[in-house]
Amino acid sequence: MYPQRIVCLTEEPTEVLYALGEQRRIVGISGFTVRPAGVRAEKPRVAAFTSARLDRILALKPDLAIGFSDIQADIARDLIRQGIEVWISNHRSVAGILAYIRRLGAMVGAAARAEDYAQQLDGGLERVRAAAAALPRKPRVYFEEWDEPMISAIGWVSELIGVAGGHDVFAARAAGSLGRDRIIGDPAEVVRARPDIILGSWCGKRFRSEHLAARSGWQQIPAVRAGELHEIKSSEILQPGPAALTDGVARMHAIFARWAARSPPA
Repeated sequence: MYPQRIVCLTEEPTEVLYALGEQRRIVGISGFTVRPAGVRAEKPRVAAFTSARLDRILALKPDLAIGFSDIQADIARDLIRQGIEVWISNHRSVAGILAYIRRLGAMVGAAARAEDYAQQLDGGLERVRAAAAALPRKPRVYFEEWDEPMISAIGWVSELIGVAGGHDVFAARAAGSLGRDRIIGDPAEVVRARPDIILGSWCGKRFRSEHLAARSGWQQIPAVRAGELHEIKSSEILQPGPAALTDGVARMHAIFARWAARSPPA
């Protein structure tokens, strides 16, 4: 029997299940969930990312809880001890997101719809990639996931920068699965990298471009001089789910295309 009462401890399983028409199975969601529109009014919020209301989850009598990464290991442990089946995914790439959609679909008896959906998303990425290939020039991009300490782009974000037509100046760091693996200890590294565009997505809090521009020595950075400092909402890029492959990559491509359309500097 497929699970009938699912608690989603992160945002991406909720978005996927709604996209597959399987939202009736969801009995609880993460408090950070904002997609699809209206979901917060439809489903009770029972978890943050690093914490959860165990009593509220148990009251919902779930037969499956879905979470993401070792960061939710303690929540998973507590639920398992209460006899709840838990699936913790740990995907951190574009291919991993597509595979996740297919696995989740199979788990709820919607494998064919999940395959169609994954192919639709992959096709959308190919269209963005083709549009990016036509850009007259490609920007050097610094993506900042957090400000104190400074943390650069995670794997799927770095990949999507490339799909959208940019070059991640810290792509080598993107393989680090944890935030501590991607800390930029010396702000001068960004100065030396000379990004043309800086993207900020401060993981749930507002990106303050004026604070970034005021960092010592950063007025030398081309992106700062040109005012190319842009926020991308965390809900659009920092969850390893459909939003990153649709709204997130589209937003980045639009920024890169506007930059590329300007006359090159003299």
